[in-house]
Amino acid sequence: MNRGIPAFDRNTLGAAVAACAMLFATGAAYALDAADRAAIKTEIGKRHDEALKRLQDWIALPSIAAENRNSKEGAEYMARLARDAGFQKVEIVETSGKPGVFATLDAGAKKTVGLYFMYDVKQFDPAEWSSPPLEAKLVDKPGIGKAVVGRGAVNQKGPEAAFLAALHAIKGAGKKMPVNLVLVAEGEEEIGSPHIGQIALKPEVQKALAKTIGVFMPSAQQDLDGIVTVSLGAKGVVELELVSSGEKWGRGPWKDVHSSLKAMVDSPAWHLVKALDTLVSTDGNTITIENYPKPTPLSAEEKAMIATAVARKSEAQAKKQMGVQHWIDDLPWLEANERLESQPTVNIEGLVGGYTGPGGKTVLPHKAVAKIDMRLVPGMTLKDAVAALKAHLAKRGFGDIEVNVSGGYDPTQTAASAPLIQAQVAVLKRAGIDPVLWPRNAGSYPGYVFTGAPLKLASGHFGLGHGSGAHAPDEYYVIESSNPKVEGLDGAVLSFVDYLYELGK
Repeated sequence: MNRGIPAFDRNTLGAAVAACAMLFATGAAYALDAADRAAIKTEIGKRHDEALKRLQDWIALPSIAAENRNSKEGAEYMARLARDAGFQKVEIVETSGKPGVFATLDAGAKKTVGLYFMYDVKQFDPAEWSSPPLEAKLVDKPGIGKAVVGRGAVNQKGPEAAFLAALHAIKGAGKKMPVNLVLVAEGEEEIGSPHIGQIALKPEVQKALAKTIGVFMPSAQQDLDGIVTVSLGAKGVVELELVSSGEKWGRGPWKDVHSSLKAMVDSPAWHLVKALDTLVSTDGNTITIENYPKPTPLSAEEKAMIATAVARKSEAQAKKQMGVQHWIDDLPWLEANERLESQPTVNIEGLVGGYTGPGGKTVLPHKAVAKIDMRLVPGMTLKDAVAALKAHLAKRGFGDIEVNVSGGYDPTQTAASAPLIQAQVAVLKRAGIDPVLWPRNAGSYPGYVFTGAPLKLASGHFGLGHGSGAHAPDEYYVIESSNPKVEGLDGAVLSFVDYLYELGK
């Protein structure tokens, strides 16, 4: 049964040895010899069912920080997974929020690599799913193969489970780990990582991380067309609520009242709407917050990177996948991507106020809430963005509106020349994949805690395999691929083996 073993790996051992000998002759040898790699690959196949069950069991335990659900249990489970994978020292780290996990694996190697994991997942509504979100069933997906469907399948438990499977396979094959590992895991990524610094910058953890060549997060980087994007950073984010209430405003009701009273009573809901309208231009696309921090313009190198990537990516496929017909201002494909990479955003995630059930209910709500996320690009900080927002609201008569920041962090950036990134490129090219370099993810992850002071490390994502639906219903991660351009679980596991040995050179 095809479980997505890479085509480049379906050689006979003799051919692999010959290829390895040729590489030695040219001075570009694998750190892992062909015989050892073949033994580990065999072990991956033997442990396929074990690895799949590990993922399914993990999905069955959802840790949802926003709902205060299973955080203690999630941290304990993460710690157990680390111990089972060979980490000798594993510690649950308490924070002012949800607990994290710190673990080290000492292989006696010359180099040490950092890992960033998250054990939490996004919220979900089972009614929106075609397959129960906690059952992690194997589902046939036409043109893709068999995939696990469940909350956290691709974001991020699938790739993380594949990485752990790589450690099990190396150990099971009796081979030596090529690098030492330092693991930092948190349970609050999905609420903006408000306490990641209390984990990563704890003196003992910081000391261990400082010895690493960089920190990476396991990922599933293959698009369905086989294109792999190597991102050199990510936007920062601020997650917050804007709360308008009659109590705080001093106008409007302190409880919901009959809507007929709008003729004589102020509305906190309209007050919030008017405040929101001052944050952006008429079309909603340009930030108009006074003294908002300015982004650093794209460099010539970044523009060239985007142009190269865009030439290889399908605009039609992107629009179909997102369900959109136009980009902002009807921009051409290249300019739309330059805007994606260079511009900060102020986005309304949700508006909540008054009655939202079936039919009508004639009330004047005493309270309204806007859930906001603000994406930040290089040149901007969370601190400056929030300060500007508060000052802007106060100056325009909306100082009563509460600005409740729940999480967030600054943008992150790593040089393409960093060994952590160059190792990714080397592994991908060896696999016959020409990767696309990309300035930064438009989404966010707390890489700033690693790339910023005091650590100032390289940080990134790596891993073959494919999944989709993060934060959405029917999230999936491919287990057995029917698409020759995409790896299944075993191929993803093998990609992590190759990456670790490349890093260990």
